[in-house]
Amino acid sequence: MSSLKIHWFLPTTGDGRTLVGGGHSVPKGVGLPTGAPGTAGQFREPDIDYLAQVARTAEHLDYDGVLTPTGTWCEDAWLTTAALVRETERLKFLVAFRPGVISPTLAAQMAATFQRMSRGRLLLNVVTGGEPTEQARFGDHSSPAERYARTDEFLSVVRGAWRGGFDFHGEHYDVTDARTREAPDPLPRIYFGGSSAPAGPVAARHADVYLTWGEPPAQVAEKLDWIRGLAKQEGREVRFGIRLHVLTRDTTEAAWAQAQSLLDDLDPADVAQAQAALAASESVGQQRMRALHESRRDVTDAHDLEIHPGLWAGVGLVRGGAGTALVGSHTEVADLVEEYAALGIDEFILSGYPHVEEAYWFAEGVKPILRHRGLLA
Repeated sequence: MSSLKIHWFLPTTGDGRTLVGGGHSVPKGVGLPTGAPGTAGQFREPDIDYLAQVARTAEHLDYDGVLTPTGTWCEDAWLTTAALVRETERLKFLVAFRPGVISPTLAAQMAATFQRMSRGRLLLNVVTGGEPTEQARFGDHSSPAERYARTDEFLSVVRGAWRGGFDFHGEHYDVTDARTREAPDPLPRIYFGGSSAPAGPVAARHADVYLTWGEPPAQVAEKLDWIRGLAKQEGREVRFGIRLHVLTRDTTEAAWAQAQSLLDDLDPADVAQAQAALAASESVGQQRMRALHESRRDVTDAHDLEIHPGLWAGVGLVRGGAGTALVGSHTEVADLVEEYAALGIDEFILSGYPHVEEAYWFAEGVKPILRHRGLLA
């Protein structure tokens, strides 16, 4: 088993000590805690100083990179990460972007420039899109199948433009002599996720790393086998990554007490409003996330949202995207990381609330165990 890559997350929608606060897919106006006097619940705005603090923390703690999300609910990923390049020296930036709202040749140029300016620290997370209201904000009313077909062509043009002198005549793009000033060196790795049938072949043809959200290991294993089979048909091999939250403490009891605190802070009205918004998603992956806690949304005991030993579905009650967290003692969290790694997961993209503090908990508590087991260099 090769050394794992462990990434962190840039909270460009804001941060804090609760699960709500400008969150992914949570309707506007839900959960923006300001903090009462004498409490530590202040919402942290995603300004450049705070995001630089998160990035420098991730670099100081030897995380490989940081994922930056995309959408109108957060700050722009390209501009934010470009500003943070000069705040860091080694940290890689996994920039998420939607292929349907930008020219593929322009995307290739932006990536090539970013790679040179950052001296090789760009990673690309291609997000096809699955929220109809979000897509409509960009004037995109295509179906999920059309979006994946467009992404397939988009990535063909991007890679072709990096080679230079590339012509492409497809259903969605018609370009002549696509090129950039220079090819990026090294070529940015392309990260891509998708759980629907049309997503698989696109991942098999283009992804360097296929990403999945944190489903129970048995479901993750099925996904990995699916993509491995499709990639083999394309004559390719694909690495695998997983997106999870994490809540690790010195003892099991302390970790679950914190999970209970996060659950206790949720207003049932916020949960209901968030779930109504997420139910409208066209993303198969999002619906799979919702299904993990579908029958448990009214529980009051955090343990009732444990869907696999150490895997907690409480985050998905109010947040879209990745809705599960690794919860437990440092050894228990390391055990679950190792369980996923045994399936073939090479890269872990983690986050926690708040992101500075939780980055330390994982780096100081779990990473030494993973190194001792030979899972980290």
